Amino acid sequence: MIDHAHDLASVQEATERLLTAVAALDNASVARPSRLPGWTVGHVLAHLARNADALTNVLDGRPMYVSGEARDVDIDRDAPRALDVHLADLRDSDARFRARGAEPADWTRTVELRNGVTDSAARVPFRRWSEVELHHVDLGIGYELEELPEEFTEREIDFLAERFGGHQDVPSTGLRGDSGRVWTTGGGAPGGPVSVEGTAADLLGWLAGRRDGSALKVTGGTLPALPPL
Repeated sequence: MIDHAHDLASVQEATERLLTAVAALDNASVARPSRLPGWTVGHVLAHLARNADALTNVLDGRPMYVSGEARDVDIDRDAPRALDVHLADLRDSDARFRARGAEPADWTRTVELRNGVTDSAARVPFRRWSEVELHHVDLGIGYELEELPEEFTEREIDFLAERFGGHQDVPSTGLRGDSGRVWTTGGGAPGGPVSVEGTAADLLGWLAGRRDGSALKVTGGTLPALPPL
């Protein structure tokens, strides 16, 4: 059972952690390359702010973004802003999202995200939590996958394993973390079963496209090539 109120509190904690780290940067850091190809630190910060507004739209029953092109234009427009403007925007957009999430609502309803993807309204706060945590890592400012909250890491692996479950390009794959947790994914492509073992951080990094999987132990075949998120 998804506890959206718990996840909203986790969004707040993750956002405060992000804001504290970003506040220690300087204006020159905004133009520095992030870990995401083609994006600066400013691009990541701008995306995080606009994503909070987009998920507020989702909770309000509006389209997440006007269009994919408008989303990209907004990020490119906001990326070069001064650091204090980014910080204020992040705080304000986060506050709007959490205020909307705190309102009474039918959390069992189905909502629509980008590209026709649908989900339970109750999972929207977790999706925001994921955006904040993973993009904090993407900034490349000292926050690593190993520092993510354990609960988040395991739930994100759950989420991504489910997302790739039955995927036509991914063979049957079993995952085992260093805590003993196991997951299954794939199964839509021939081959397998493939067994993949490693730390939870390395498993998450591979599933989320943040690491190449070279630290993982693979038996029964080669490490599957995962489709982009």
